[in-house]
Amino acid sequence: MPAGSFKLLEQIAQLEKQIGQTLPSSSLASLLLSVPGFGEVTAAELAGEIGTLERFSSEASLALYLGVCPLDRSSGRQAGSRVPRQVNGRARQALANALIHHVRLTPQSQALYGKKRREGKSHNQALRVVGRHLCRVIWCMLKEERPYEKRPV
Repeated sequence: MPAGSFKLLEQIAQLEKQIGQTLPSSSLASLLLSVPGFGEVTAAELAGEIGTLERFSSEASLALYLGVCPLDRSSGRQAGSRVPRQVNGRARQALANALIHHVRLTPQSQALYGKKRREGKSHNQALRVVGRHLCRVIWCMLKEERPYEKRPV
């Protein structure tokens, strides 16, 4: 590795350490950190992009902002949906990164993902369904200010 790469890795490690130290000061980030699959960096990034829940009128508007709300594009006999374009790309990517780990770590999400794949949905469509469900869970967690609860299968 070039010498500059080691310096960059050191800077990244230092930034991650700073994120870990400031994370407890954000109640939103602390709650997100309780969700399986969310790491310190992902929780901090998503919390920073969401800001405050008062910005959103409903769970559906948060889902649209995070890019997990498919929009109808049906016309006549054609039925279909499309991915919204008015999303926050950074928040969407942070949620997508956490979703991959969340599906792997949570049996309920694994079951939902598997069900959608068996129905013929693509990987991205199935992840979007799990993401929408997780968005509902996050909305309730933040509204009630309580951490994620693991429930028996």
